[in-house]
Amino acid sequence: MSTADDDRIALDLLDAHLEDLWRAAGELQRGDRAVVPEAPRELGGAATDGAATELLRWGYGELAGIPRSPADVFARSVGSTIMELRRRRSPWNAAALRLLEDPYVFRATGPRRHEDWAEDALALMHREVPDPRGWLRIDADRTNDARYAVPTYPFGPPPAAGFRDRLHELEPAGAVTALAVMAEEWGDDRPVRNRPERDALLADARFLLDRYGPDAQFWTNARNAASDPARDFVRAGLKGTRVHGFITGAYINGLDLLEELGLIAVSGDEVGVFWSFGAY
Repeated sequence: MSTADDDRIALDLLDAHLEDLWRAAGELQRGDRAVVPEAPRELGGAATDGAATELLRWGYGELAGIPRSPADVFARSVGSTIMELRRRRSPWNAAALRLLEDPYVFRATGPRRHEDWAEDALALMHREVPDPRGWLRIDADRTNDARYAVPTYPFGPPPAAGFRDRLHELEPAGAVTALAVMAEEWGDDRPVRNRPERDALLADARFLLDRYGPDAQFWTNARNAASDPARDFVRAGLKGTRVHGFITGAYINGLDLLEELGLIAVSGDEVGVFWSFGAY
């Protein structure tokens, strides 16, 4: 195994440990009992010099300084450390977090293994495959107990054979605006089109989609794209977007999922799924 592989495994272990801590901190904040896991004993890639080793040293140094109480300080400290670790791991991660850290979104990329890429998109909705490059996925529902009732929660997707009936192809420029508008919340009174950082958000969206290469194809469940594959979603705004549904209609944990906008990026090697949700 290469040094790069060792570094990636070590950073993945640190990230997983911080996520376990974050989950335990959340349980403690709610007044529940929680087992706070012990930190891994070894640094992994620390035997070599390089950016990954420096990041590991930084991460373990921050980990050692995180106070275990009170619970709210514990949670904030773990949360800020894991987000900073993810930002520092790659420029792509950093762009994804700048654009999509705050809204309710799903963002994941997996390998292209099928001629019908809908099979690969469905595998992502089922959380069956990892990111081929070890880059960030944003998925707040991965450990949601709602998935006991609906394994793909918050999705309620059709079989792969039914994807094409609910999707329309987008030109690359339209795909960039579809992704950028996901920086909005569904009830947001600060649409991207009016924000001073509008151009920076569009640049981040373009950078994220550049991952899939110049020959990538893009698909959306927005109905307007059927007649306008170059649709400017930023100018139109997220609110009021009419779509073909991919979300579950199940009412779980006091939430109704009523609104959505999806974007699927397809290359010869990878499939990316980006989805925004409106929940009430």
